[in-house]
Amino acid sequence: LLASKILRRQGVRLISQNAALQKEKWDLIAGVLVERLPVIGKTLNPIETKFQKMLTDLEFEQSLLSDHEKRHEKDIILAESIKKGLEVDMDESVSKQTAEDFEDACDEEIEAFKLAPRTTEADKKKDFTSVQRKLEDTLILLVEQMVGNKKIFLLPQGVRQDGETMRQTADRVLQEVCGEKLNVHIYGNSPVGFYKYKYPSSQRREAIGAKVFFFRAAHLDGNAANGKILWHTKEEIEEKLPHEYYKNVRQFLL
Repeated sequence: LLASKILRRQGVRLISQNAALQKEKWDLIAGVLVERLPVIGKTLNPIETKFQKMLTDLEFEQSLLSDHEKRHEKDIILAESIKKGLEVDMDESVSKQTAEDFEDACDEEIEAFKLAPRTTEADKKKDFTSVQRKLEDTLILLVEQMVGNKKIFLLPQGVRQDGETMRQTADRVLQEVCGEKLNVHIYGNSPVGFYKYKYPSSQRREAIGAKVFFFRAAHLDGNAANGKILWHTKEEIEEKLPHEYYKNVRQFLL
């Protein structure tokens, strides 16, 4: 009798739990982390500069002679032979470019070559909407979107529609939120991050909250054309994203 009562209570508890779970509906959302990878190498810090010089000196001291250095030695021997009046093949020596001539030509080419500035016009103007800023850093795309009654900056995201896979949702969301001028490559079909939150009680309709699945994408070319956008570094996005949201996004930043 006691056992049957316990089983009956457990059965009632399981039924009530299942009913509660069935009532809890969540919106499934795909978010996309669009990264513009560094365009130029990082500026070396003092330790890296010293280490690079040490390796260069070590390579110079221990390496074998290059073809240019061997040719320079032959030119010196040939010049000494001419001074001493020894017989040399003048036709061959005159027709060839000497090592010094080659060095002079290289010096002229180096003087004419101008390096592009590491600081762009977007950096000077502090244009955070330009993908051409901070060339030595990874930039992350943020888009202003409506969440509840507020407009806030987030990674591009949108709600999954019936029949879509989460990857298909990510592709569609990018076009809808960023426009067709932004060309990116999404890595694979599996999300790299997850975040969930509940809606305020006053805003709950069919779903009690949202589960966001993040996909990683590399920027290829173009820029987002729809709405307000920002291209921020990993350090800068902390100031723009909601705190709890950022804590989850930070976990899959590289």
